[in-house]
Amino acid sequence: MIDKARACKKNTLGEYIYPCPLDKMILEFLNVDSDTFMDKAASFPEATMEEWVEYLVQDKSRRDFEKINEAILNASPENDEAREKFKNILYSIARNRDDITSWAELIDLEEGRM
Repeated sequence: MIDKARACKKNTLGEYIYPCPLDKMILEFLNVDSDTFMDKAASFPEATMEEWVEYLVQDKSRRDFEKINEAILNASPENDEAREKFKNILYSIARNRDDITSWAELIDLEEGRM
């Protein structure tokens, strides 16, 4: 997400989307808007960005982290338009995979991790 935010700031995002629905979930968890995150990502070096994110989550519990991880891993298309987009991407990669139901699974498949 940091790389996408940086690319968005430079107008070099290409086919990626920032903020995508998964990014929005993380941004909500961090309690920061996408423009602020993008500006920080574009101006902070890696170590400073890491420190800033750690600051944002300092009051989060282990259960908070478990819940956001679970939500991200299980997020699936929420409307007809998103379902159609999901199906088109999936069919372009692996037409015979009907076991892929979440965005995280689709990203892993698309990026060769499945």
